[in-house]
Amino acid sequence: MVVQSPPVRRSGIPPAVLAQAVLGAFVVANLVVVEILFLTAGAGKNAILTAAKFFGMHAALIMLLQLVLISRLPWLDRRIGMDRLTLWHRWVGFALVWTLLLHASLVVLGYAVLDNAGLAKTFLALGGVPASLLGMIALALVVAAAASSVRRVRRRIPYETWHGVHLLLYGALGLAFVHQLLEPSAFQSSLGARVYWWLMWTASFGALITGRFAVPLYRNLFHRFQVASVTAESDDVVSVQVTGRRLDRLPARAGQFFIWRFPGHHPWWWANPFSMSAAPDGRSLRLSARAVGDATIGLRTLPIGTRAVLEGPYGALTLLHRSRPGVLYIAGGMGITPVRSLLEEETGSDVTVIYRARSADDAVLLHEIRTLASNRGWRLHLLAGRSEDGVRPFEPANLAALVPDLVDRDVYVCGPPAMTSAVLTALRVLRVPRGQVHAEKFTLA
Repeated sequence: MVVQSPPVRRSGIPPAVLAQAVLGAFVVANLVVVEILFLTAGAGKNAILTAAKFFGMHAALIMLLQLVLISRLPWLDRRIGMDRLTLWHRWVGFALVWTLLLHASLVVLGYAVLDNAGLAKTFLALGGVPASLLGMIALALVVAAAASSVRRVRRRIPYETWHGVHLLLYGALGLAFVHQLLEPSAFQSSLGARVYWWLMWTASFGALITGRFAVPLYRNLFHRFQVASVTAESDDVVSVQVTGRRLDRLPARAGQFFIWRFPGHHPWWWANPFSMSAAPDGRSLRLSARAVGDATIGLRTLPIGTRAVLEGPYGALTLLHRSRPGVLYIAGGMGITPVRSLLEEETGSDVTVIYRARSADDAVLLHEIRTLASNRGWRLHLLAGRSEDGVRPFEPANLAALVPDLVDRDVYVCGPPAMTSAVLTALRVLRVPRGQVHAEKFTLA
């Protein structure tokens, strides 16, 4: 039995719009404060060092924004979605790298001009200054993390390796904070500057520690998650059911996902985001995953009773965003897992499901989807075939022919990035209102 209340169609400002407006106002307000602090801090020892100060202050602000984006604040996550927050985090991260590189380059150049010395000699001399050395190490860690996120590199390394490299960013943030404390020219220039930066770093670190460490630690100690069953859904897909204590108090909703660890069976740093493939019922949680790496392959051999460590729930692909009586669910590949859980929580009668798969045999959990659709009188379309064979179900004309009243429905989309992008493009061409489109891409890494 699903414990959530039936979905209520929202009215007023859409949750995602409100959350984006709040986040945007936060950024603009702090940008104004930083500009004022820069203008009142006074000039540097020369024009180059003044420019270095400008980029340094803005790099600090970008770091604080990064902390907010990765702190997994429930209010933002449930309205914007971690996939979108992660995408913003990615692009803000690249902006941070270039801002830091500009800041560091201008510092070296500025002191080289000031001391009439060569760049190499100046760089080595700055390495002997504690504040500068800490900044250099922090920059190196940030560049390493950014390099691992370049698409060409990211495709060639396992998720677990990428995740491990990104753990170094916690050290980079700590070093950057100490670097800022030791830098008097801008960050300690006035009482107002000291109060502002201390408040911002404290609040940002507080949000990060609460969201990423304190809350997950409390929930795992309280719920005591453990593996209850392991079921092979196909040759390369497995479902794992996890139970625990008082799961009815876990604020999870259908469509969301957790970051799962099985430390008694896998190394601690093997942490993978898996959507729930069944609606949480207060007694158990279920994930379904395809074997694509060491961690997912190892799920098949999980012993019953293995301890599970969960972070979450995360994600905005929930019925919180419903606005229309009718709804269309579009899923592809393992994107069927959150849709499967949403269908279990769904109480509407005007429901259409489109399931994209390479073949019927490749359609994970198809028997469960068919049973739900049959029992509740919903329409189910299985679109099987390969794109390279000319199958183009998500061309605007084809999608409109399949669901003629598309513009009057909420549309939930989840699947591989290429499929999701094709669907979103078609929905724009067909002029489906943006507020009725709810999508999640499997692109957290």
